[in-house]
Amino acid sequence: MKEWNATHPDVRVEYVQGTWDSVHDQLLTAFEGGEAPDIIHDASDDLADFAYGGYLADLTDLLPARLKSDIPQRSWATTTFGDGVYGVPFLQEPRVLIANAKWLRQSGVRIPTPEKPWSWAEFRRITEHLSGQGKYGIAWPLKEPVSATLNLSLSAGGQLFHRGADGKVTVRFQAADQVVPSTIHEQVGTDRSASPTTLGSGGSDTLPGFFGGRYAMVPLGFSYRQQIVQQAPKGFDWQVLPAPAGAGGLTQGVSPQTLSVAEDCPHKKEAAAFIDFLLRPPNMVRLALGDWMLPTGTRALGDPALRTSEHGWATGTALAGHLRPAPAQTVRGYPEWKDKVATPALQEYYSGAIGLGELRERLEEDGNLVLARYQR
Repeated sequence: MKEWNATHPDVRVEYVQGTWDSVHDQLLTAFEGGEAPDIIHDASDDLADFAYGGYLADLTDLLPARLKSDIPQRSWATTTFGDGVYGVPFLQEPRVLIANAKWLRQSGVRIPTPEKPWSWAEFRRITEHLSGQGKYGIAWPLKEPVSATLNLSLSAGGQLFHRGADGKVTVRFQAADQVVPSTIHEQVGTDRSASPTTLGSGGSDTLPGFFGGRYAMVPLGFSYRQQIVQQAPKGFDWQVLPAPAGAGGLTQGVSPQTLSVAEDCPHKKEAAAFIDFLLRPPNMVRLALGDWMLPTGTRALGDPALRTSEHGWATGTALAGHLRPAPAQTVRGYPEWKDKVATPALQEYYSGAIGLGELRERLEEDGNLVLARYQR
């Protein structure tokens, strides 16, 4: 931003800090009050209601060909609603396994690679093998269980949301959708290979136990590596492993960070020009390194700084081609479905309070009632 302002005295950009925890409500209030910022930094899974509601500008004819061609179509799909493009996806992160490297070496288990990952069944067996004497093979931080469950379920061929010929979306919790939640449920309740106390935790909450040798692995977003580098005890040996694969291979859903332009913005061309400047390949590399995430841009992703084995960068970039739009990406009403239906249902299932049949019933029946209100 400072570089832009120094060279564009007639088009000044001012940065206003928000918070991820309440970004949807902040933006909704700003839009309805006529006080939305010109450029909006959000996540793609939060854009559907704003795009369909007419709050965001269609960027199709505003963005330069360079930027359009540099970002793959699979990433553009995360910000395409109907016939328009309502955001520029620029940073994304796969979910990976952060492992205690010494523990895994001593156990003799096969170490997975992006070329030969664990299957979900093998993953379950290995976490059980790594457990015992008060220690666990895995710690699932599932305070926010929905995105982790849905995005990883793509690897097993799960889809959950199905769009009919009439354009309406319904929830169907089928066999492929059950692979990941069933694995987690069995690790916690049957194998005793997953810590039950971390189910209500956020990712950061699991790190002290991970550093202390209580868990062999923790599934986390790729950007958590920064926190691990900063907080791990001296000499702690850790490594990044790909998440397990299923019928869908290493595919997993992501909701990239995005930059959008408000429909009410009086300077749409200038806003698009700043976005183009911000997301030039060298700048995209800087943003990725600063946030410990992956750029969506093809040229930036090929930068040697993001291909090093140090801190697992190479493992992350090897997964980039397998990232797809999160299953709920274009579903209107998803935030309400997630908060009122899916989050409590999955939390109860993972804790053992309900079984698979009731989980299916609540996700489908209660969920479809919520979604129907947005699709009349």
